[in-house]
Amino acid sequence: MYNHTQWFGLSKPKLDKRQNQEDKNMNSKKEKPSVLQACVSSGQTLADLVEYAEDSIVSKTILDKSAGTITLFAFDAGQKLSEHTTAYDAVVEVLDGSVQLTIGGVDVRVSAGQIIIMPGNVPHAVSAEEKFKMLLTMIRA
Repeated sequence: MYNHTQWFGLSKPKLDKRQNQEDKNMNSKKEKPSVLQACVSSGQTLADLVEYAEDSIVSKTILDKSAGTITLFAFDAGQKLSEHTTAYDAVVEVLDGSVQLTIGGVDVRVSAGQIIIMPGNVPHAVSAEEKFKMLLTMIRA
């Protein structure tokens, strides 16, 4: 079991092949910054920018720059992301519903209005026991 001290760098799990591919994908995106135009100089309700789809995970990129990405997700009930790692810290803000996250082997429930940090290099997984929406902010520094 990981504690918060371990999550932030005192004990780092080994990197896996999937993480290396994700890191390469993030690095290749540096050349193509993108912005969701609906959000430029105009206030938006985050949860309204992405819709649920049956038996699916829907994502919408709000910002993709060399420093990081901001992406909205809508998970239908029963959808999952298997355990994986990334070299970068990830901030999750749940906008609607709740989600079961597993971070470093520890199960954590996060509900609408709550935020959690998934530290880089720590295995994590996502399980949508009910529909939920989240804002994911990845910092590449």
